[in-house]
Amino acid sequence: MAEAITKTNFNFRNQKGLYVGKVRDVYNIDDKYLVMVVTDRISAFDVVLPRGIPYKGQVLNQIASKFLDATADIVPNWKISSPDPMVTVGRFAKPFKVEMVIRGYLAGHAWREYRDGKRTICGIPMPEGMVENQKFPEPIITPTTKADEGHDLDISKEYILKNGLVSEEDYSLLEKYTYALFRRGTEIAEKRGLILVDTKYEFGKSNGKIYLIDEINTPDSSRYFYLDGYIERLKKGERQKQLSKEFVRQWLIERNFQGKKGQTVPEMPDEFVNEVTERYIELYENITGEKFTRKKGTDVMARIENNINKYLETL
Repeated sequence: MAEAITKTNFNFRNQKGLYVGKVRDVYNIDDKYLVMVVTDRISAFDVVLPRGIPYKGQVLNQIASKFLDATADIVPNWKISSPDPMVTVGRFAKPFKVEMVIRGYLAGHAWREYRDGKRTICGIPMPEGMVENQKFPEPIITPTTKADEGHDLDISKEYILKNGLVSEEDYSLLEKYTYALFRRGTEIAEKRGLILVDTKYEFGKSNGKIYLIDEINTPDSSRYFYLDGYIERLKKGERQKQLSKEFVRQWLIERNFQGKKGQTVPEMPDEFVNEVTERYIELYENITGEKFTRKKGTDVMARIENNINKYLETL
């Protein structure tokens, strides 16, 4: 079984700080650049699971890199280069404390809220009489807080503006960019026989300019269904065939874990870890139309560090 990279602790020239997220280790280089190492950690219900997933970081980084390039005409983004399969180097931008979640279909968290009787989410009304995985008449934006720790929370546009989390002018742009990015992501997915069900986008600001930051349209931040058979499965009330992290959540739910207080994370056996790896690679190959190359080596950490150092010397 391949090695999973679950922790880094590099020390680069002009490094000012290290932010360890659920999946990403982000190194601040002199408040000018960010070096983002996408690890093989996996989270669900805002909890980092004990075992990493081999090649997951490479999958996420390479998908995000391709989508950042494919949407640069819509909104400026933070990426400058990807010097290693698990690394992106980009410009430093101060992130907004809001994640822009956009949903084209009633699935996942939105469905669980709907199933429990709620007919609004983040202040947005949801039509009566919908069924799980049904398409909304129009995509809806359901923002969440960007929590440093613990669970992200649903919030409304009104709450964001009233509490000054984002200015009205900036929020208007964030909405515009979010809708446009989702349209582009939907078009790309359809060409590959997939449906982009929902996703989230994060933005930051540098020198008064808004940038798209972090990842985009990856299986960690997005949900994809297979287009073929979608209507038939919907009519029969069957589960959709999907490529996303939702199947990991379902595996955990079946074992009585949803990140709630007092619950214990079930142990992931090798067989399931391998299955998760293959699912991530399957999504990569489907969404990009390219064969995934497993970057192997005896010392992946040394490779990553060497590639980053060589690139930083060019800046």
